Amino acid sequence: MPMQEKIKHLQISKKLAKREKKMAKFEAKQEKLSSDASKVHLVQRTRCSEYMTGEMPESYSPKYVEATWYEWWERCGLFKPEFQVILIESPDKFVMVIPPPNVTGVLHLGHALTNSIEDAITRWHRMNGKVTLWVPGCDHAGIATQVVVEKKLWREKNLTRHDIGRDEFVKEVWKWKEEKGDRIYQQLRALGSSCDWSRARFTMDPSMCKAVTEAFIRLYNDGLIYRSLRLVNWSCTLRSAISDIEVDKQELSGRTLLRVPGYNKPVAFGVIVSFAYPLLPDTEIVVATTRLETMLGDTGVAVHPDDDRYRHLIGRLIMHPLIPDRLIPIVGDTFVDPNFGTGAVKITPAHDYNDWEIGKRHSLPTIVVIGEDGLMTSASGPRFAGLQRFVARDAVRKALDELGLYRGEKDNPMVVPICSRSKDIVEPLLKPQWYLRCQDMANAAMKEVSEGRLRIIPSFHIRTWNNWLKDCHDWCISRQLWWGHRIPAYHVSIRRPGPTDHNSWVVGHTIEEALQKACDKFHCSPDNLTLNQDNDVLDTWFSSQLFPFSVFGWPEQTPDLKAYYPGSLLETGHDIIFFWVARMVMIGLKLMGQLPFHTVYLHAMVRDAHGKKMSKSLGNAIDPVDVINGISLEDLQKQLEQGNLDPNELTRARQAQAKDFPKGIPECGTDALRFALCAYTAQGRNINLDIMRVQGYRFFCNKLWNAVRLFKQFIQHNLLSGTDRWILSRLAYAVIQCNTGFTEFQFPIATTACYHFWLYELCDVYLVSLFVSFSSLSPSLICSKGESQLSLFKCSHMATRIYRLPVKSYSLPSRTTGVVYETERTKSECPVPLTGLVDMKSSPRRVGKASFQTIGAHGLQYLEGTNGV
Repeated sequence: MPMQEKIKHLQISKKLAKREKKMAKFEAKQEKLSSDASKVHLVQRTRCSEYMTGEMPESYSPKYVEATWYEWWERCGLFKPEFQVILIESPDKFVMVIPPPNVTGVLHLGHALTNSIEDAITRWHRMNGKVTLWVPGCDHAGIATQVVVEKKLWREKNLTRHDIGRDEFVKEVWKWKEEKGDRIYQQLRALGSSCDWSRARFTMDPSMCKAVTEAFIRLYNDGLIYRSLRLVNWSCTLRSAISDIEVDKQELSGRTLLRVPGYNKPVAFGVIVSFAYPLLPDTEIVVATTRLETMLGDTGVAVHPDDDRYRHLIGRLIMHPLIPDRLIPIVGDTFVDPNFGTGAVKITPAHDYNDWEIGKRHSLPTIVVIGEDGLMTSASGPRFAGLQRFVARDAVRKALDELGLYRGEKDNPMVVPICSRSKDIVEPLLKPQWYLRCQDMANAAMKEVSEGRLRIIPSFHIRTWNNWLKDCHDWCISRQLWWGHRIPAYHVSIRRPGPTDHNSWVVGHTIEEALQKACDKFHCSPDNLTLNQDNDVLDTWFSSQLFPFSVFGWPEQTPDLKAYYPGSLLETGHDIIFFWVARMVMIGLKLMGQLPFHTVYLHAMVRDAHGKKMSKSLGNAIDPVDVINGISLEDLQKQLEQGNLDPNELTRARQAQAKDFPKGIPECGTDALRFALCAYTAQGRNINLDIMRVQGYRFFCNKLWNAVRLFKQFIQHNLLSGTDRWILSRLAYAVIQCNTGFTEFQFPIATTACYHFWLYELCDVYLVSLFVSFSSLSPSLICSKGESQLSLFKCSHMATRIYRLPVKSYSLPSRTTGVVYETERTKSECPVPLTGLVDMKSSPRRVGKASFQTIGAHGLQYLEGTNGV
C-alpha cells in the first residue's frame, strides 16, 4: 500500500475510534434514563415557547406522543385569532364554523371525518400566515335529543314525558346536554381539533335563543312566515311533524313484514288492494290502494277526463259502502294516469299529498280519519273509531269482503316512509303549522352560484343544488315538541266576537310586547285580551341556519360579527346540502345582505366496511376515541348495551361487532385515524371505512418515527451530492403536491404525496443509501457523509412539516430534527418547494435500484450520477 494511502487510512481509523468512544459515552448516558414517560420534560421559556426535551423512545407510541401537546396548545391560546395580534386587522383571514354535532350522544367516525378535514384546512391556512378562526359548537337537535331522553327516562324510571310534565322534562334534557356536550368536546380535543374553545356555542345558549327569536320576528314582519293548514309528515309515535331529512325511504319489491312501534305483530307492506265502489243505481267502479284504512276518508274518485271508459261517469255520485250517508263524486283530472291500474283513483284529501291537491282543484271536503296518536277518529265510523290505523286496515278489508266489494290483492313495489327517529311509519296528516316562504330566497341562492360568487366543490353537486332550489317549496318550520326554541307567536283570544284563527296571532320578543301588538291590531284594551304562546317549537334547522352569524353575537353588532362575518369556507357532508347549506345561504342573504361564506366543500359520507350507513340507531357507529386508544370486543359490546337499541337491533349489532372486530379495535392513534380519513375522501360520495386500513397508517407512523430517530444520528453540516439533490427534488415535488391538494380541496393528493415521499423515497431509498455511506469503511463513502448531512437536515425539517401539513397534528415533535420552534407546530411556516430542485423526471426506481446494488456490494461503491435521474 503506498505511503499516502496508509496515512489516509490511519486518519480514517482515528476518526472511527473517536466516534466509537463518543457513541459509547452516549449509550451509557441513555441507560440512566428511566421509562418513556419520564423522558419527556416540558420546559417553559416564554408564553408560547415550550418544547420537548429528552431522547425519543425506540418505538412509536401514540399515547406517548399525544400526551401533552393539546393541553399546551390550548394554554398558550394558539387556536385563537387574537394570538396573531399583529395580523388581527388584516383582511387576509380564514374563518369557518363547525357543523355543530347533535347532543344526542357521542360522535362517530362521520364526525371524525368532518373534523379531520376541517382541522387540516385550518392548520394549513394558519401555517400560511393567515389569521384563523374555527368556531366549535353543538346543536340541540330537537327531535333526536327528545327521543333519546324519552327512551332514557322510560328505561331508568318507567316514566313518559307526559308523566313528569314539560318543565321537568326540559330539565332532564338539560342534564343530558351537559353530560353529552362535554363528552363531544372531549372527543374533538382528542382528534386534535384546533378550535377556538372560548367561542364555543350551543344553539340553546341565551344569545343564540335571542338570535332565533329576532330572525323569526323579522321574517314574520316581512311576510315570509305565515300559518296555514296543510299536510305534513307526521310521526304518530312522536306526535309531531318531522322534516324531510328525518324521513327514511325504504324500498320494497313486494309483500314485506315490518315492525312498527306500538304493534305486537309485524305489519304487511308492499301490497296493493283492489275494491269496488258501487255506483247508483246498478254499476261499480274499481279502485286500488296500498293504504286501505284511508278509504274511510275518501271524498271522491278521480279519472282522466279523456278516458273513454269513464268519461260518461264524471259527475256521477258514489255511495260510500262503509259510511252509507256519504256520497262522493267522480271527478275528471289530468293527474290520473289512465294506463295505471284500473285508471280510477280514490281521493283522500286529508291523508295524501297528491289527493290534497286534487281535492283543492275540485273543492272536495277533507275528512280526517287518522288522529295524531295513530288511532282512527270518530269520522271513520263507529265500527272503526279508536282502532290503531293498521289494525283498521285489516278490519276494513274484512268489512269490504262481507259486502262483496273486495277484489283481491297483489304484491306491489313501493317506497315506505319511515321516521328515522322513532322508526314509525310516517303518516301524511292535516295540521295547522307555521311556514317560511322560500322560493325568492332560493332564486337568490341559485344566482350566487351561477354568477360565481359562491363556489361549490365538488362541482357535480351544483346540479343537485339547482334541482332542489328551482322548485323549493315553503318550509314547515313548526314542531310539536317540548325541547327546542319555543315559537315567539301568541294566540289572541278576545272577549267578544273576534277574528278568525288565521288572523288571531301576533309575534313578539316578550309577552308584553306581543300584548301591545294585539291591542294595536284588534283595537282592544289589554283587559279584553288573553294571549297564549304557541306550544310548538321551531324546526332544529331554523336555528342551525343562523349559525354562521349567530355565533358572533347577531343581532347585536359585536366586534366579532364585524371582524369574522362572512366566513371563508363551509365544509360538511353532502347529505345536508339542502337542509343546512342551502338554508344558511338563503337566510344569510336575507338577514345579513351577504353570503355567509364564499366556498362550500362537500365531503363523502362514512359507511362501515360493508357499505352500510353508520348510525347509532343501527349500532354500527364507532367512537373515534375507540380507534385512537383501542378497545376490546367486550367493551365494544358493553357500549351497545348502554345505548337505546331495541332487543332485535341489539342482537344484530352484537353479532356484527363480533364478526368485524373479533379481537376488538387495535390502538391506532389520532394521526393514523386523521390521515386515513383524509385519504379516504378520494372515494367520492361514500366512504366504506375499514378500520384495518387505519391500522396500516398506524404502522406508517411507526415507520416515520424510526426514520426521524435516524435523522438525529446523521444530521450535521456540509454540501450536497447527487443523491442528496435527488431526494431534495423529490421533497420539493411532494411539497408542491401537498399545497395543490389543499388549494384544490383534493386531500388525497396531499396524503398520497406525503405517504409516497416518506415511505418509498425517503425511507426505502435515501435512508437506505445513507446506511451504506455512514457505516462503510470505504474512504470515498466516508468522505461523502458530510455531503449528505445538510440535505438530510433540510429533508427532516421540511418533511416533518408536510407530514403534519395535511392531517397529522401530533406525531413528529420539533426535537426530532434537533431544532426548537417558537409556538411549536401550530404556527410553523407552511412548507414551500426549494427553488431550482424540482425535477419531474427524477426516477426513484433507478435510484432505488442503485442503492440496493450498493448495499449488495457491502458499501464499497458510491452512488453517483443520480442528480435528477
